[in-house]
Amino acid sequence: MTSAYEDVPFSELLHHPAATARRLDAARGLRLRRRDAEDLALMSVQRLEQDATIVDFTARLLAGMVRTENADVLRQVLPEALPWVTFLPAEDRDVFLDELVATARGAVALDNLAPIAVLLTQWRHSAEIHADPALFALLTREPEADLGPVPVPGAVE
Repeated sequence: MTSAYEDVPFSELLHHPAATARRLDAARGLRLRRRDAEDLALMSVQRLEQDATIVDFTARLLAGMVRTENADVLRQVLPEALPWVTFLPAEDRDVFLDELVATARGAVALDNLAPIAVLLTQWRHSAEIHADPALFALLTREPEADLGPVPVPGAVE
């Protein structure tokens, strides 16, 4: 898959801001590469708003499909979009789909897509556990004894 973003050194934006910004006329966005930090993305507000409209539409479409008789079709095609879903038990796939729809709707309302990415990562890790029988057995076995009280996070002993 080719990137819709053109790679540009961050220093180019600093030294030639107008010329660098004009590059957005020919590219979906610019990926500003930084040496000692995470890369940044530069895009037009119009493009950002278009993307938000598409995400909002998709979240509403998924929510509508889950509430109708089309939910079975959605469950059938889910592994096409997310192949790792195959390793989740059937009841977990239903929970995942419900959480995905609720999270997508909430994320769109907050104008913050990060919760969707977090949810997808969490469920992908669950699928990885189900895909590895040894890991699944290790993580789901009962401890031999009560391990005692769990300390409050950040508490000093």
